[in-house]
Amino acid sequence: RQGYEDPPRQYPAASYEDDYTHQRHQWQPVAWQDERDLRQGESYGKSTNYRDQHYYRGYHPNLAMTRPGQDRMQTYDSYEESFISAARREWAGGETLGSDTGEASGQPREPSLLLQYHESGLSSSSCELSQYIRDGADHHDPLLSGTWSPAEAGGPLVSTPAVPLKFLLPHVAVCFGARGQLVLVCPHRPAEGQLALVELRSLEVILRGTKELEELQAFPGPLAREDLHKVDVMTFCQQKIATSCDLSTQRGRDSSLLWKFLVLLCRQNGSLVGSDVAELLMQDCGRREKYKRQNPMANLIGVTDDEWMARQPGTLDLITGEVPPVVETQAQIVEKFTKLLYYGRKKDALVWAMRNQLWGHALFLSSKMDSRSYSWVLTGFTSTLATNDPLQTLFQLMSGRIPQAALSCGDATWGDWRPHLAVMLSNKVGDMELNHRAILTMGDTLAGRGAVEAAHFCYLMADAPFGYFGAKADRMALLGSSHRQAFAQFARTEAIQRMEIFEYCQQLRQPESFLLPFQAYKLLYASRLADHGLPAQALQYCEQIATALLGQDLASHPVLAQQVMKLAERLKLSDPLLLEMPEQDQTLEPTWLVQLRACCREWEVR
Repeated sequence: RQGYEDPPRQYPAASYEDDYTHQRHQWQPVAWQDERDLRQGESYGKSTNYRDQHYYRGYHPNLAMTRPGQDRMQTYDSYEESFISAARREWAGGETLGSDTGEASGQPREPSLLLQYHESGLSSSSCELSQYIRDGADHHDPLLSGTWSPAEAGGPLVSTPAVPLKFLLPHVAVCFGARGQLVLVCPHRPAEGQLALVELRSLEVILRGTKELEELQAFPGPLAREDLHKVDVMTFCQQKIATSCDLSTQRGRDSSLLWKFLVLLCRQNGSLVGSDVAELLMQDCGRREKYKRQNPMANLIGVTDDEWMARQPGTLDLITGEVPPVVETQAQIVEKFTKLLYYGRKKDALVWAMRNQLWGHALFLSSKMDSRSYSWVLTGFTSTLATNDPLQTLFQLMSGRIPQAALSCGDATWGDWRPHLAVMLSNKVGDMELNHRAILTMGDTLAGRGAVEAAHFCYLMADAPFGYFGAKADRMALLGSSHRQAFAQFARTEAIQRMEIFEYCQQLRQPESFLLPFQAYKLLYASRLADHGLPAQALQYCEQIATALLGQDLASHPVLAQQVMKLAERLKLSDPLLLEMPEQDQTLEPTWLVQLRACCREWEVR
């Protein structure tokens, strides 16, 4: 190059043999003039060998092993800066790189590639990469890519695997242990004399402070253990009401109602009557609605509008010939009712009693006349009640019909659904099937409007069975959680805990009872406990599930039994009895695990 007395050195690339053996780079200086002659007609920055690209060096592990102070990237960057500064000076003076080459060949002078990079705004590395892609990786200069061997460098022969290393540097290997532990293999080099180091860390310590772990630790499960007192369960429910229920929303009040119901059920050992639940419903009702009464319509009591106006106060009474006072006392109203009966005017007496709210007199008199008159008076009485009045619900139920509230509840115009359910629970009619269908209908209506907690409360009152997540026709799978949503949203930890409390309340009444569909979600909960570093509690859940399954036919739930056995085998050394007695043979297994394994093998053979 012109204008440079001491040109920088350039180094040829080290090539690889066909067997890809490990080689050490040996740098040999080459005269600048010789390299310039070899590179005539080529643009600067274009590599003669695709393995000599600086970006390939960062990819292949063997190219990355260079001696300190001989990093080719650093050399390239320093030379690139010097060439850019020189190119700017030459550009200002009207000179270009490679001008002598162009003149010698007789070709017209054109700007160097370095100046083209500067004008295009591209970095040298991106332009080099674009050239590599455009020109192809197989183009190289055979004069510069000679065969290199360790013998030429004077170094020892080192044998390496034919396959390149997967990682450039030693790294940490991590896996999860079976007992809630995180296993770390530290990045040491045993071949160089470093001792291998394996660390065991508790997931409970690592996850301390997370919301998921705190939610699992706050629950006093498993609830079937002998040292549990039901006061602990009731305290947990009250804490959930105080912390996770927003009473300013309808859904928060419904969720609070479910927790309060579990408290009541636990306090009374799983036994409730309708009046107990009705008291809870009215206690949890935010405000007592005022249901507006209205006058009975004239056509409902069998008189025309003219006759009704003729019977208003202040008009002449054609029977007695007297003008009744505008304001009448209760005694005067009853006396007028009696006088009409003196003259045998039963129909007029009924109309008078209905107009003055003497419904007891009217209903008793009509019941002694005929069925048509009784229905007439009863219809007139119900017409005075508001449509959403709980009395309407009761009278419709007593009339042998599904109440309108069961079909319309959950709507804002209908108000709160709880008084209607309370009146149906406290005043059950003779037809128990009608009561059952009315409450189920109310639950279906609430579920259709998205009030899942309220719907499940109705299903509990109707003794609806629990189903599975995949069976969409079932009304319930987990208490307070809709099984028509995604499984991750459905099987929340809170829903599983609430369901376990309900099962526990059932066992207070019947110790041997359990909910078979719920055992699969117990296994899921046990897996979450193990994943969060609580293996002892997870093993206790496995024992409960196995005890429930051993009393059933395993052929109905073979997959569940096998999964419980697999998880229990991984967690069996977390048994507190084995931890307290280390001298005992740890090959011993719990009796329930041995029985479960035998049943699973018997089922497989069958």
